[in-house]
Amino acid sequence: MTDILWNFASFIIALGVLVAVHEFGHFWVARRCGVKVEKFSIGFGKSLWKKTGKDGTEYSISAIPLGGYVKMLDGRVEEVPDSQKHLAFDYKPLWQRSAIVAAGPVFNFLFAIFAYWLVFLIGVPAVKPVVGEVVPHSIVAEAGIKPGMELKAVSGIQTADWESVNMQLISHIGDNQMSLSVTPEHEIGSTQTVTLDLSQWQFDPETESAMTTLGFKPYSPEIYTSVAHVSEGGAADEAGFIIGDKIVAIDGEPVTEWLQVVNRIQASAERTLRVEVARNGGITELLLTPESRRLSGDRVIGFAGIAPDVAEWPQEYRIEIKYGVFQSVGKAIEKTGQLIDLTFTMLKKLITGDVGLENLSGPISIAKGAGATADYGLVHFLGFLALISVNLGIINLVPLPILDGGHLLFYAIEAIIRRPVPEKAQELGYRIGGAIIFSLMAIAIFNDFMRL
Repeated sequence: MTDILWNFASFIIALGVLVAVHEFGHFWVARRCGVKVEKFSIGFGKSLWKKTGKDGTEYSISAIPLGGYVKMLDGRVEEVPDSQKHLAFDYKPLWQRSAIVAAGPVFNFLFAIFAYWLVFLIGVPAVKPVVGEVVPHSIVAEAGIKPGMELKAVSGIQTADWESVNMQLISHIGDNQMSLSVTPEHEIGSTQTVTLDLSQWQFDPETESAMTTLGFKPYSPEIYTSVAHVSEGGAADEAGFIIGDKIVAIDGEPVTEWLQVVNRIQASAERTLRVEVARNGGITELLLTPESRRLSGDRVIGFAGIAPDVAEWPQEYRIEIKYGVFQSVGKAIEKTGQLIDLTFTMLKKLITGDVGLENLSGPISIAKGAGATADYGLVHFLGFLALISVNLGIINLVPLPILDGGHLLFYAIEAIIRRPVPEKAQELGYRIGGAIIFSLMAIAIFNDFMRL
């Protein structure tokens, strides 16, 4: 219950910030263009708090925190007196209307740059992307990748840490090949580039990582079979696990590696396991019944809610990604640009079918991500906000009526035909766009529930 409340609170904060940024973009540019703004609302439905400013705008926080809106004076919605037509949105020149609509997504991108600027200024601890294991005859093995190699770049994009590596790997879903620049083990300054054949590469992002399906795993320090974390209210908590327990056997079979524990738990959803743990100098037997977690498709795995004790990372593998005030600006712009490119790439592959609809995520997944990153600290939460902000900006630029991109599409047509798009055509577009958006939302929410 505590985890659920934490995730929900983190989600509300994240969504509130990002919606406020998006709507403020519309609001700020509208005011600069001389449009009268009647209401600025974070959320929909009944107002929980509202205040009318000296500018005559009503500022409101509403009950349903799944969006927001800026209500402007508009002759298409209400009759506008002649004395106020110069303040109405629909009486403004085409370029000003376009600027007002585009400002929301643009402000999302600017916020992402600001968030990453703070991340790089504060500094984020990371580890070098050094290969730990390579599966024989795998895609990377055939390309000559070996344990101990450090990944310096993916298709020419520098990769300082595993997050950067993973981002670039995912961007190549559906491609035929990809290049990796690597530094051989113990060869400082020497870099070689290899090409991976991706023609047979397939993976499910919900059940596997891009790295695993390519055939390699990151280097990691030894993971002990001692328990370092027990989720409150989880299966392990109910079974009586406590921090410090060392798992020595499951159903009578000795356990020496944490991976053995993971495999047994995942294969035993809703089935009771006899787990022997070393505690206070003796052996205690616990009865653990892992919860079932449904992944994409029909796959169900067991989940216990415990985490292992991990040895400290050797100093030579540790890095801190941190820059000065001005250098952080350039790095933030670069990072945001990479994220925009990745998001557009994934959106294109979603449309072409290279990425399936089962990979769509909805509010539950976002809430989990918000809670998890908030748990890790400010810099990780800021990175999460930047990621979602970029996604929000790009989704709103999709040329579907009901979204900002749909309005911009109508304005582009207006610029070509020299007159507004007929109202009936716009109304039909809104119905089609709304049906598509709500269908995708339903699929995303369905996917969320299937992953619970």
